[in-house]
Amino acid sequence: MAEPNENTGPAAGDEELSEEEKAAAAAWENMAAEEEQPDGADGAAGGAARSARVLDQNEIDSLLGIGGGGGAGSTAESGIQAIVNSSMVSYERLPMLEVVFDRLVRMMSTSLRNFTSDNVEVSLDSISSIRFGDYLNSIPLPAMMGVFKAEEWDNYGLLTVDSPLTYSIVDVLLGGRRGTAAMRIEGRPYTTIERNLVERMITIVLADLSTTFEPLSKVNFRFDRLETNPRFATIARGANAAILARLRVDMEDRGGRLELILPYATLEPVRELLLQMFMGEKFGRDSIWEGHLTTELWQTEIHVDAVLDEFTMQLGDVMNWKVGTRVELNTQPSSLIHMRCGDIPMFRGQMGRKGNLIAVRIQDRNH
Repeated sequence: MAEPNENTGPAAGDEELSEEEKAAAAAWENMAAEEEQPDGADGAAGGAARSARVLDQNEIDSLLGIGGGGGAGSTAESGIQAIVNSSMVSYERLPMLEVVFDRLVRMMSTSLRNFTSDNVEVSLDSISSIRFGDYLNSIPLPAMMGVFKAEEWDNYGLLTVDSPLTYSIVDVLLGGRRGTAAMRIEGRPYTTIERNLVERMITIVLADLSTTFEPLSKVNFRFDRLETNPRFATIARGANAAILARLRVDMEDRGGRLELILPYATLEPVRELLLQMFMGEKFGRDSIWEGHLTTELWQTEIHVDAVLDEFTMQLGDVMNWKVGTRVELNTQPSSLIHMRCGDIPMFRGQMGRKGNLIAVRIQDRNH
């Protein structure tokens, strides 16, 4: 029974193959036969033929991202174009920056509670790297963008307040009812009252941000201006990389998002500090150990020498010294003597007597 199955199986399979599949199978058999040819002119010709068959035109178009298979309305990029135009930015991790933002969340929760007299919860959604131009294009409008300057670092940052948070802050500060969502009015610019209230909130956030960076590096984030058009909030070139921190602010049933963006150029002065690992709430510093070390240093005993004179002699003369040998010094009772700690000169003074002891009165510091 096995022999009929083996003989009829391939025949049945050939009947099921279409003409295109048969042609493809024949092409693969020819390529396999060319691979079995010995080295030489025929082998080189076969290798050239095989290299010409590696990619067809459709595969080349797909690799270059210029294929028309997606239709005229297709906006997806593929191949090399997707690599060149990729918005993903891969930069080194900054562990200390994550600690700074965690501390900022805790401080903002307290500051915004005092500002709004309401129950405010602040959470950190994500920290990521992005190109500054891509971020500006992704801002959902309408929104308020606060431009601020890091004075000690001589560069700028951007704080974006989305529309839901803007109307929620206005509603809370102007006595809106609790438990009701803030009304969002489209099709009109922000009023002067709304801009002033949001500016006050941004100032509070920047004050907290300055405080969170203080253990790492003293910096003052000063509010510069408030913009509603992303084109006027350009603080860096579009291709420059930046750190984007997304914060969520919730006030019962109301709230919205805060987005803090700091270009890498802004963080460059403290880059080395941001690369270090977190070693406690004091950012790697232990004030108790510092105080103990300072106390012990002040109590350290040192050896101080009072040098009357120095001169050079031959080794033979020194070897001939005996008990009773007199050594004459080129100094007088009124001459200044030098006081040293090891090889480091410390002071110069006048030699004298106090009681039964010889003393030195320090007159000046020996440089």
